[in-house]
Amino acid sequence: MRIVLHIGLEQVGAARLQDVLAAKREQLLAKGVLFPRSVGAKNHTRLFMAVTDPDHIDPLRHNRGYGPEDQQKRLFDSVARGLVAEAETHKPDLMILSASQLGSTLSRASEIARLKALLSPLSDDIRIVAHVDEQARLLARHYAAQVMEGRAAAPDLELDMAGSADWWDDALLDGHEIRPDKGQYQETQCPAFWLDYPRLIDEWEAVFGSGTVSLRPYDPDLFYSENVTQELRDAFGIDAQIGKARAATPPPPPSAAYVTRARQLNNLLLRLLARSDRLISRKLWKSLLDELAVSGDAIDPGAFAAISDGFAASNAALCAANPALAPALTPPPPAPEWEEADPTNGFRASQYLLAFMPRIDRATRVEKRARREAQVTQAAQRQARKPQAAGISETAVAHMPPMAVQNFVKLQRSSFKPHNNIGQVDEENAAPPFAPAAPAQIRTVIVGCMKNEAPYILEWVAYHRAIGVTDFLIYTNDCTDGTDAILSRLQDMGIVQHRNNDNWNGNSPQQYALDKALDEPVLRNADWIAHIDVDEFINIRCGNGTLDDFRAAVPDATNVAMTWRLFGHSGVTDLADRFVIEQFDRCAPRYCPKPHTVWGFKTLFRNDGAYGKLSCHRPNKLSEDKADQVKWVNGSGRDMTHEALKNGWRSSKKSIGYDLIQLNHYALRSAESFLVKRQRGRALHVDRSIGLNYWIRMDWNDHRDLTIQRNTPRTRAECDRLMQDDTLRNLHQAGLDWHRAKADELHAMPEFQDLYEQAISVKLTATERVAWALALDMES
Repeated sequence: MRIVLHIGLEQVGAARLQDVLAAKREQLLAKGVLFPRSVGAKNHTRLFMAVTDPDHIDPLRHNRGYGPEDQQKRLFDSVARGLVAEAETHKPDLMILSASQLGSTLSRASEIARLKALLSPLSDDIRIVAHVDEQARLLARHYAAQVMEGRAAAPDLELDMAGSADWWDDALLDGHEIRPDKGQYQETQCPAFWLDYPRLIDEWEAVFGSGTVSLRPYDPDLFYSENVTQELRDAFGIDAQIGKARAATPPPPPSAAYVTRARQLNNLLLRLLARSDRLISRKLWKSLLDELAVSGDAIDPGAFAAISDGFAASNAALCAANPALAPALTPPPPAPEWEEADPTNGFRASQYLLAFMPRIDRATRVEKRARREAQVTQAAQRQARKPQAAGISETAVAHMPPMAVQNFVKLQRSSFKPHNNIGQVDEENAAPPFAPAAPAQIRTVIVGCMKNEAPYILEWVAYHRAIGVTDFLIYTNDCTDGTDAILSRLQDMGIVQHRNNDNWNGNSPQQYALDKALDEPVLRNADWIAHIDVDEFINIRCGNGTLDDFRAAVPDATNVAMTWRLFGHSGVTDLADRFVIEQFDRCAPRYCPKPHTVWGFKTLFRNDGAYGKLSCHRPNKLSEDKADQVKWVNGSGRDMTHEALKNGWRSSKKSIGYDLIQLNHYALRSAESFLVKRQRGRALHVDRSIGLNYWIRMDWNDHRDLTIQRNTPRTRAECDRLMQDDTLRNLHQAGLDWHRAKADELHAMPEFQDLYEQAISVKLTATERVAWALALDMES
């Protein structure tokens, strides 16, 4: 495998190339080209943060929490494992890694060497690619970008260095002054050392070998056109055709007046930080600068003609060796020597700072309180990690709060300790596929509620039709991914009945829909009813795996408690167009009475009028005159009427059973699916976010259960039949594309990327997971 390492540079279209690579990730993978996700969805920022020297803390590394050396070491190990795993999974011929910060941040030979050490186990064929533009043009863009990140010095620094024979070294003279809490970073406050292109080549080739570095010209007209894919092919050595890209618009530069305003405020903010203990987060800083924006002309790169003159000789040599660079390295037309623009409208940075001080002080108090609480928590965790927690894993020790560690100790001698030693079904060895089933004669209706579930609908409908469900009544609310369009098309095809639920009111859209459903003819005429979600699959483990087979095994039952079996992400990180029942086969142990959600159940019940209300987990409002006609059974067919007749939504130690039927609950699916779910919230609990606590409670991967996969052939046959409809097939693809784009968008947001990294790093045993879940203040 060859690795092509794209090191930027900054402000020369790296983000555009990364956008296109991400959009074509699946297409490239099919052609043997891997653009990894584990180091970042688009810009591979984790890669450069992992290899900078421990004392070289840049803004992103600081804000992502990787400033401390031990945290950076964990990041390095995580990046290494992630790249190896992706390479072993996909076995590509070519891996493309891209981070503009590699070229603009790695200024030390030790850092470049550390990067090589990270990549060498993957390949000994590593090539370096950097895109370049003429230095005056690049300086104008880069200086403005630095100011928007907090730079306080005018470009006099660079102009004073013009013509220096040692530009690289001169630019780094103050590079040692790194004080994150004071806004002092090399990347923000110092000149761009990497404008010295010959030295850039020398530094990288000294580590990776002579001839490994290629410079390529930056052409904005090409980069933002649909033909940018040709540059991808040429730059990265992609032989296969990959089509064209969507044209895009280059990001507009800030006006020169805006840059002046921002620089002047930065100067005051840095002075404030230097002489006080105030704290200003990157988010707040950018918010303050945003309020200074004014329109106008951008900085004229011709004003930096002295920079062009200083690099003229070295650029000429580069063009002589590579004539393709000539257009990019041609200087801009000279303009009057640079002078800082008028900030306009009588701007006074001091007046703005005075107005901003209450927000700065408030943010400082919040941050200091958070730091104090973090210190207390860390101290408590250190105290809790004592020998009394023998048997706990290193991962659990590193992540679990003190109360969870205490719970782990208690569980060792408790009847609540989870295990897999109940039940009669062989779950770990694959059994022969079920035969195609005869058309169902009993009308069974599934009532469901959906919001943004487009990639998963067709499999779920096909699966349940294959086991004997005859009708579907589906409510949707606030969909933006095409879920409602897919269901409307299925309604046109006579497969489901779809109802728009956007105008719901009350406590939840789900309960509002269930109340309305009782008046629907399809429900009134049903023989049996079940309310389940699209991440829940009725898994019948007897006979030929159909509802008729199950009902034959429990002929006098009127209500069936289908207990959840919680399935984790099974190590699957990427959102893929594959059956859920095929991808995820790792689940919770059969015996797991705590936490309370593990043994939650949904109800399959006879439509005999015994209950007057349909709720999330079960029917309610029992008619007393019909109470003696009701018989509840568990998933093994045993009577549990006494326990469930009037209330309750979870199985107990007495009533748990999975031998005949269980409800496979894929609450997470892949790690990327979880990100999207985290972003949109839940249909039932619209006022709650789904964070790491939810992942901890739902990511069970301790045991393998393959029983549902006996349904795969007949599910696929039914799904293929549905997909013969061109409209439906296109809607499914559009929904899948929406979710992939949303996942990429969330990866690019620090809050969600941090959640993603936290989630996939937490690997717990069943007992550890129970202990942690019990320590959390979680809701069902």
